[in-house]
Amino acid sequence: MITLYGMGSPNVVKVYIALEELGLAYTVAPVDVFTGKQFDADFLALNPNAKVPVIVDTDGPGGKPYTCFESGAILLYLAEKTGKLLPSDAAAKYDAIQWPMTQMSTVGPMFGQYVHFMRFAPAGNAYSLSRYLTQAMRVTSVIDQRLAGHAYLAGEEYSIADIATHPWLRNIPALMGAEKLSAFPHVTRWIAAIDARPGVQAALAKVAEVRAATTQVDKAEAPVLDKLFGRGQHAAA
Repeated sequence: MITLYGMGSPNVVKVYIALEELGLAYTVAPVDVFTGKQFDADFLALNPNAKVPVIVDTDGPGGKPYTCFESGAILLYLAEKTGKLLPSDAAAKYDAIQWPMTQMSTVGPMFGQYVHFMRFAPAGNAYSLSRYLTQAMRVTSVIDQRLAGHAYLAGEEYSIADIATHPWLRNIPALMGAEKLSAFPHVTRWIAAIDARPGVQAALAKVAEVRAATTQVDKAEAPVLDKLFGRGQHAAA
C-alpha cells in the first residue's frame, strides 16, 4: 500500500494521476501546507525539505518500506515499480525522461515564480512579472512545437512525461487567461486528450476532495506565508 502525502498543487496532482493510471492501491494523508503542517517534525522525518508530495510505499524495493519525495523522483519510482508509463528501449526511455526534467527545471519554476509575483509580491514588480510570464510562455511554445509532430511528449505513447507536465499547463487559462492557451493549439489538443482519460478524471476528483479538506491559500495567515515564502523574519537577507 502507498500513502500519498500532499494537497492540491500541480506537483501533487502528478502523483495522483500516476497512481490512478497505474492502478496502484493508495491512501491519502492530507498535508495542510497553508497552516504550516509541512514543518511539523513528523513530516520533516519524511522530507527534510518540507515539501509535498511524499509517498511511503510499504512494499518498496526488496519488499521493505520505502519513502520517496520530489514529484519527478516519485514518477520515476512508480514507473519502474510497475514497468509502465516509461519505455523499456533505452533511447525511448530517455526521450521520455528529458521532458519531465524540462518540466521540473523550467515549467514548474517559471510558472511558480509568475504566480508568486502575481499573487503575493508587493507592488513594483513589473520586471519580475514580465520575466516569468515570458519564460512560462517560451517553454510552453517549446512544448507546443514538440506536440506538433507527436501525440505525446515522449512520442506516440502516453508516459510520465505527460503526467509531469499536464497539471501545470492545464492551469494556463486560470492563471494567465484563455487567450494565452489559444496561442498553443497542439498543447490545447494534448490537454483535452489527457483530461478525457478515466484515470485523470478519477485523480482530479480526488484532488478536489483533498482541496476541500485542506486550507486554501486565501485563508492562510501571514506568519505561515512568511515562513513558506522565506520572507520577513525568515528571509536570509
